[in-house]
Amino acid sequence: MTDLSKIKCFLLDMDGTVTIGNELLPGAAEFLKYLKESGRDYLFMTNNSSKNSDDYVQKMRGLGIACNPIDVMTSGEATVNYLYSLKPKARVYLMGTPELEKQFLDYKFILTDKNPDFVVLGFDKTLTYEKLVIGCDLIRAGVPYIATHPDFNCPMPNDAYIPDCGAMMELIKASTGKTPKVIGKPNREIVESVFRKRCQYKPEEFAMVGDRLYTDVKTGINAGITSILVLSGEATMKDVNESDVKPTYIFKGVGEIYEYLKEKDGIDVSCVVNS
Repeated sequence: MTDLSKIKCFLLDMDGTVTIGNELLPGAAEFLKYLKESGRDYLFMTNNSSKNSDDYVQKMRGLGIACNPIDVMTSGEATVNYLYSLKPKARVYLMGTPELEKQFLDYKFILTDKNPDFVVLGFDKTLTYEKLVIGCDLIRAGVPYIATHPDFNCPMPNDAYIPDCGAMMELIKASTGKTPKVIGKPNREIVESVFRKRCQYKPEEFAMVGDRLYTDVKTGINAGITSILVLSGEATMKDVNESDVKPTYIFKGVGEIYEYLKEKDGIDVSCVVNS
């Protein structure tokens, strides 16, 4: 097991891990500050492809956290990187928000419904029946089909949820019988995009931190890096005990990771539950 004090870059889920809605979780500001002060690094990693990196930069700066586009990886950006590695300037039929469209256009992809090389499904809050009809026709015709991430629901304030990309995938599957290649958490492709963005670090120097077993922790496992579950969001210890997905470390929240690292960067078993 990797000594957590040796981790140089922490990949941080956002909602339920660092933020809740438009507020920082307790200890998050101190944790992020200490990472920089101690010569470590962090990168925010989110499956939400309805927004782009610039949106998250503005959000975090508004919360008093120093942040630049290089400090954010969305599943949309990871999908752009993946497709660019296959075919730069490809023709893409995109079911996504204007923010996601901008990411594709910035990489010089051609967005079209005429003879596309790929069909891409994102968390499309602007999804229409017309978009679905065109997308399903192309998918049935055999055009390679990619989805940004598999989340069924997107959490909202007051314990509410709205349908996310995974729910849209199920609708398309019911109509076409086809399932996409998925890029975002828990798949390795999103971490490979991070490896390129933080190429100065070795894989063993990364850790994935998040509040969900089936996305965040599974991402760490699939990418072969240290995984840290925080109990500040969705997952509980009951979930851990009943799941086959086991994190490397478990903390109550990122504030506790901060306290742990502060204690001479040594393991304090009183504040760490080791799986």
